[in-house]
Amino acid sequence: MSTKVGEDGQIYEWMEDWAELPAPEHASTGWAHHGLAVTRSGEIVGFHPERPEVVTFDGGGRFLRSWPTSLKEGHGITVVEEGGKEYLWVADPGSKMRRAPNGAYEAENAAEQGQVMKFDMAGAGTGRLVRPPHPAYEKGRFAPTSVAVDEVRHGGSGDIWVADGYGEHLVHRYRHDGTYVSSLSGEEGAGRFKCPHAVFIDRRRAESELWVADRENGRAQVYRLDGSFLRVVGEAFLNSPSAFASYGDKLVVAELRARLAILDLEDRLVCYLGENGDVCARPGWPNGVDELQHPVRMPHLQQGRFNSPHGLTIDADGNLYVAEWLIGGRMVKLTPAL
Repeated sequence: MSTKVGEDGQIYEWMEDWAELPAPEHASTGWAHHGLAVTRSGEIVGFHPERPEVVTFDGGGRFLRSWPTSLKEGHGITVVEEGGKEYLWVADPGSKMRRAPNGAYEAENAAEQGQVMKFDMAGAGTGRLVRPPHPAYEKGRFAPTSVAVDEVRHGGSGDIWVADGYGEHLVHRYRHDGTYVSSLSGEEGAGRFKCPHAVFIDRRRAESELWVADRENGRAQVYRLDGSFLRVVGEAFLNSPSAFASYGDKLVVAELRARLAILDLEDRLVCYLGENGDVCARPGWPNGVDELQHPVRMPHLQQGRFNSPHGLTIDADGNLYVAEWLIGGRMVKLTPAL
């Protein structure tokens, strides 16, 4: 019997354990903390829970290919097109939680600074963004979590926006050639960012907008693509926005604290999908704990209810793909119900 989630005309079929991950014996102990993106052919791009590898699946979840990287983590993943070719941007915060011999999980071999890398679809590196010349980094750490591109093919400038969600809580703007332009702190808007976890170019309106997931403030801040502030969204109904994706006139927000939120063109909440806030109060969330209080895979995952949505993408048919943040990972596909 299938599980359906949603309301108000937004009903989806829930497909549990959607993706066939390679090296499942390694994946089962890796603490998944990655993004998702979709290519023009409908392939879904993610990152292995344990290995530093980009992984690709077809829409049915069948594993297609993978390639190794020098990244610590594929935290934020974005597919762009330039000159008819697709490229992959990946935000790497520079650290990865790995299982230690005693069973605990620790940030293993954290890099001094994170980075944002650009790859062709065969895995060759074609570009790299490093920390910008901002005063915050005289002592602070650059730990980027998301990247968005104002693509020329959509009439944009080619500018690249990078969220430093785990470092100095800033959003940076670069030119197409990697030249640093400016930064946003949130103070020009609704207030200082607190974990700007994701950036997203929203093209649902005549004028494209930059959305920033101001996660720990429980809201989104919205800007024009010149960096001027427009409005704040969701203070009354968002709790932990972590990723965005759009389809038609709807915007879907992945909330780490166990749900998806669907918004309409007027920034109003349509409904939640898979809401499961109680799970966040369990010891060790997003994982469980063993008798030594070491993290273990969450033992209470429920079909139809989320645990910790982190990565999100939507394909051309409106299917939602969600990657959750927990040991072993969890990949869910939501298909619009007829």
